[in-house]
Amino acid sequence: MIRAYKFLMRPTVGQAAALGEMLRDHCSLYNGALQERRDAYRHASKTSITYGMQSVQLKEIRSFDPERQARWSFSSQQATLRRLDKAFQAFFRRVKAGEVPGYPRFRGVMWFDTVDFPRDGDGCRWDSTPHDPVTRVRLQGVGHVKVHQHRPVVGKVRTVSVKREGRRWCVILTAEQAQPEPLPATGGVVGIDLGIANFLADSDGGFVPNARHGRKAAAKLGAAQQALARFPRVRRDKRTRNHRRAVQKVADLHRKVRRQRLDHAHKTALDLVRRHDVIAHEDLKIRNMVKAPAPKPDPGRPGSFLSNGAVAKAGLNHSISDAGWGVFLTILHVKAESAGREVILVDPRNTSRTCPACGHVAKENRPTQEKFHCVSCGHTAHADTVGALNVLRAGLVRRNTRQG
Repeated sequence: MIRAYKFLMRPTVGQAAALGEMLRDHCSLYNGALQERRDAYRHASKTSITYGMQSVQLKEIRSFDPERQARWSFSSQQATLRRLDKAFQAFFRRVKAGEVPGYPRFRGVMWFDTVDFPRDGDGCRWDSTPHDPVTRVRLQGVGHVKVHQHRPVVGKVRTVSVKREGRRWCVILTAEQAQPEPLPATGGVVGIDLGIANFLADSDGGFVPNARHGRKAAAKLGAAQQALARFPRVRRDKRTRNHRRAVQKVADLHRKVRRQRLDHAHKTALDLVRRHDVIAHEDLKIRNMVKAPAPKPDPGRPGSFLSNGAVAKAGLNHSISDAGWGVFLTILHVKAESAGREVILVDPRNTSRTCPACGHVAKENRPTQEKFHCVSCGHTAHADTVGALNVLRAGLVRRNTRQG
């Protein structure tokens, strides 16, 4: 299996400047390749440029610009061109599927923050000074950069990536390793129901509170964004020192919220995986759940629109995004696979409207957000617990059907 590791780098002032130049030149290469594709297709011949055609040109580009493009790894530049090619492949796939296509866009210098090295030893070398007690990664054109390795890397390192996060620099490794030993069986099965009031309710009656990291940081973030808005919109190299500090403060607050959300998701998923052999959850289409409602034209007044509940829906969408369901479910599946646990996805329809006692399905069974009261048999419980119970039952039925 392939596992990723992320470590903080501690470059010197000169190395940080070189890393910034590396990102700038890769960004220039990406934008140049995108412009070539656009110009070729706009020509009367409607020529399509492929990755192979642009990769062949790299040798000429490097010889033409020895002070910039030739400084960096040839393989990393190929990886940048592959990234652009993947963007176009995804664009054409969305066009064929009838989705919003989203044509690949030019990247600003501050929006291009990652350089990939496809193979360890080709333009980069992880643990480049094994005789030194300090771990270092060697990057072509940058040198041996110190790395804060807070955990051991198991397996053979395959790829290396360098990423800028605000003022910090990180190195991301992918290592190929043997399938880990599964955790001892516990015999436990559980169904979970994700929500807003509570982040998670399980079929055993337990609840995980919603941390609401984004809402807690909203006041500080709003003040920081207001302070940033007072500065004029100018080029990055024209910003004053106070302007740069304001930009950095907003970025730091966003990064803190993101890391808090990840930490909460990891701890919650790990607790579920350690205690249960089978975990069932709803197959949520989160991207569809956070879509804005379609406008409602007013037939009586052309050019006007009726109320469509967009304000309330925007608040719900913000709460769903702040909870981080998608991140949590991704982490849960990865941890379950590593631990040898089984995760089952079930249809989310009517899971919180079905009575677990008599099976009666009705909208009236859930009079409030938290209360469940069956209009047929009178069964009462917390609505999220009822949803988790129904998810577990549906998951076990699906599991037995699949095994039988």
